[in-house]
Amino acid sequence: MCNKILYILLPDYAAHEAVYLSEAIASDEFALKKNPKYVNKAVAPTLEPVKSIGGFSTMPDYSFDTMPDDYAALVLIGGFGWSTPLADNVVPIVRKAIEKGKIVGGICNGASFMAKHGFLNSVKHTGNGLEQLRLWGGEKYTNPDGYVHAQAISDKNIVTANGSATLEFAKELLLLLENDTPERIEMYYQFNKQGFCNLFPE
Repeated sequence: MCNKILYILLPDYAAHEAVYLSEAIASDEFALKKNPKYVNKAVAPTLEPVKSIGGFSTMPDYSFDTMPDDYAALVLIGGFGWSTPLADNVVPIVRKAIEKGKIVGGICNGASFMAKHGFLNSVKHTGNGLEQLRLWGGEKYTNPDGYVHAQAISDKNIVTANGSATLEFAKELLLLLENDTPERIEMYYQFNKQGFCNLFPE
């Protein structure tokens, strides 16, 4: 299995939505991993820097034209770019990933984009509310009964989350990827969810 985690970044992407996942992939509680199981790679429409909502620019590792065919997971990071025509270029990428049984994650507008193109019609899923999924999906969204009102959910190698669920999104993907033991993934989740002082009171 290829060890690349590919993050799709469109212009005006939500940088914070990649933080917990990418951090756990690359490091542990002590330092950067010497031999990580996976490596993080950014994919953008072109090889030009892509700017986040916060104004930071990221130099992508791959463009849509140069991205590898084999990878461990495809992650759609949310942001405002998913409502633009540029996002249509991602449709065949996601379709191919699902057909090959790859792990695919969509958070915030990334999940709405998946609804828009029918990618959530055979799985349990969540997102920024059922109404937004219906609004984005229109006639192509035929699975409102599969919607679960939750922070994040995993079903059949597809993980979806709402925009406030960065940490839950990371947890579900880390479990699917078997990035670490379930116990250590839960520890990572609780540490970031509860905070140091709650987990280690004086």
